[in-house]
Amino acid sequence: MGTDGDEGGREKRTLPSVPDAGDDHAETGVPPVDGSSPGRTPDAGDDAKLIKYRKRPVESRSSDADSDVDSAGDCGCGGGCACGLSSGGSEESEAVADGGARPANVDENGNLRDLDFTEPTAGKSQDVYDDAPDRRVQVPDGVELDTPGYSIRSEMNDIEESEDKTWFMELDAAVIDEGRCIQCGTCVASCPSDSIGIGDDGLPELVKMCTGCSLCWDFCPRGGLRYERQWKITGGEDNVKGAGDPITEFSAKVEDDWRGNAQDGGVVTSVLIHLLEAGEIDGALVATESEDEPWKAESFLATTPEELIANAGSFYNQTMALGNLDIDQWEEKLPDKSPEDLSLALVGTPCEIEGIRALQDFQWDYASQEDGVRAIDYTIALMCTKNFNYHRLVGEQLAEKRDLPPEDIGKLDVLDGKMMAYDHDGEMILEEDVEAFHDAALKGCDECADFTGYCADITVGSVGSADEYSSVIVRTATGLDAWELTEPDLDYHDLEDRSAVGGLQSWDKKKAFESLRRPFDPDAPRFIEYTEHAENYGTTLRAHESDH
Repeated sequence: MGTDGDEGGREKRTLPSVPDAGDDHAETGVPPVDGSSPGRTPDAGDDAKLIKYRKRPVESRSSDADSDVDSAGDCGCGGGCACGLSSGGSEESEAVADGGARPANVDENGNLRDLDFTEPTAGKSQDVYDDAPDRRVQVPDGVELDTPGYSIRSEMNDIEESEDKTWFMELDAAVIDEGRCIQCGTCVASCPSDSIGIGDDGLPELVKMCTGCSLCWDFCPRGGLRYERQWKITGGEDNVKGAGDPITEFSAKVEDDWRGNAQDGGVVTSVLIHLLEAGEIDGALVATESEDEPWKAESFLATTPEELIANAGSFYNQTMALGNLDIDQWEEKLPDKSPEDLSLALVGTPCEIEGIRALQDFQWDYASQEDGVRAIDYTIALMCTKNFNYHRLVGEQLAEKRDLPPEDIGKLDVLDGKMMAYDHDGEMILEEDVEAFHDAALKGCDECADFTGYCADITVGSVGSADEYSSVIVRTATGLDAWELTEPDLDYHDLEDRSAVGGLQSWDKKKAFESLRRPFDPDAPRFIEYTEHAENYGTTLRAHESDH
């Protein structure tokens, strides 16, 4: 077959020439091949279309544009440059057949010039749609895409599951669903696959597939961790009776002006400041008040004395502290050093200190929490008989039942069996037996026998000391180092009433023994099998198989 121009093929044609554009806005048809005037040919079919072009308008130029033209008469954008100048300097724009302009990134020979790339935007969503990011699209009719339950494992294969696996579902059934969770966050910190998160209700929840590693169960102080055994592992054989076997005990207070905002004697804040200023720690994980909800505690890493002073005082709800040990979330506040060189202090309730001590005893991988777990070098326990659910305490008991809105409260305290609230001028506006707030307390606290924080380096509280003083129990050599840094700036003396501390510890144990359904045995193995727990508590076995 011949092609256009072959002698044996069709008649040879001449290509049309491009006419002058004339007026900037005029449109001109391509001349017909027979040389007649522009426009439609008389014999053109009804469906024929004219090829049109338009002259590109001359772009505005700054007064110094000539300075950009090189010695060859080229401004740098190629012959017939895009700025409107031809290589000879004329402002006539060369017409381009498709109505566009010659690309600015190639020269007159078609060679690619050096390119300048714009850096991609960081930290911004590239989603160009307004739909929810998790909206599923193009789902066929009749197809159900809800995440399957755990029973799908048995449907997918015939592999027999190991008998000693314990899943998050078991922890959920035995502790969380039963209202026994004390919101310490140990299960979050223990998970090697970051499968456990913190829900809007402040409780642990599964955020991705559980691997059945059993660690969340093993380290839960209301599940698999026999916390009384942890006392002996941490503090020795004598660390069980009475208030334990401390090195020394004091009644102390801070004499600095900032103590007015602190709880009791302000000793916790003072110890942390001295550790920070001595370079012993890089920060301290403490509680701060939520910006959105008054008197709701949240975890906060304080890295300056000013931050510590601003967050002095106590809150009476848990912060899931051990669920906030991911160093990355505090990266901007921490010094630029390797994670293994970081040193942090943790202030928490006795159950939180039990949890971190147990985690640190094992060289296992705790995923994103690993560096935070290993960085805790100092622990301070706050004496505690019980803690509260924030919404039930502040919302229901105080605001609704007692007409005491949280914004009117300047300070909350639990002392001598009383719940006390003060206004912002320091005037007492509520004093009532703490038992009257029992419905707001965390149910799991009833099973705790650790009023004085047996596993901590230092324990601090108000019981056993006069008003404006804190009772301080130094339990370890690490705690003694921290005390010795701080004591020159304290007003202190021997603990005023050891019997008061011991008496409340005994009372707390008695209450725990009444609530615990399992044996209290400091000499038994540290970890309690799920099956053993289920026998004592009547918990459903293998809850994950029922898609719990």
